[in-house]
Amino acid sequence: MSKDLLKIGVLVSGNGSNLQAIIDAIRRKKIRAEISIVISSKADAYALTRAGKYQIPTLYMNPKIYPDRDSYTCAITDELKKKGVGLVCLAGFMSILTPYFAQSFPWQTINIHPALLPAFGGVGMYGHHVHEAVLRSGAKYSGCTVHFVDEGCDTGPIILQQAVKVQDDETAETLAKRILKYEHKIYPLAIKYFAAGQLQVVGNRVLIKKAKKGRAE
Repeated sequence: MSKDLLKIGVLVSGNGSNLQAIIDAIRRKKIRAEISIVISSKADAYALTRAGKYQIPTLYMNPKIYPDRDSYTCAITDELKKKGVGLVCLAGFMSILTPYFAQSFPWQTINIHPALLPAFGGVGMYGHHVHEAVLRSGAKYSGCTVHFVDEGCDTGPIILQQAVKVQDDETAETLAKRILKYEHKIYPLAIKYFAAGQLQVVGNRVLIKKAKKGRAE
């Protein structure tokens, strides 16, 4: 591993398609970084298999064996710090961590959400629940958001968003599928900006600075 590369830790719970998008972007040298560890809250998460194909270290951490969320959060934080992680990427991670996590990685944790935050975010808003809520609302547009993680739930500063028009015959399944394609584009792009030092948090806004000379846009 190169010492000058950003070390990324990815937290997962399921299929890991966003993890795959990150892996692919790194392998294509679109992102100057390396994934140091993939941690899953579920033993059967396919994301672990994806990581294993590329010899990326993996770890299953069962939240049920910890007495409370504080203990689980501390344990995950410790594992990430052991790996020298400079950026944590939540990629379908279904366990709720305590504010200690965001405090341990200030503006060093990002998440992908399948809606245009601040709409359709918060506790209980994940996966198909998000898309069903969008359709019930009658919203004409949905999309996806990459944001920094703060001590709240889906409340951190927004890095990138992509809008997707809701079709007249839309279902939660078709909307999810169409949005996922854009998740795979904007999540690696946000990581690229972070790795290049182009992101600056000002209040609740994220400014994307121009790339330094000598670095690819």
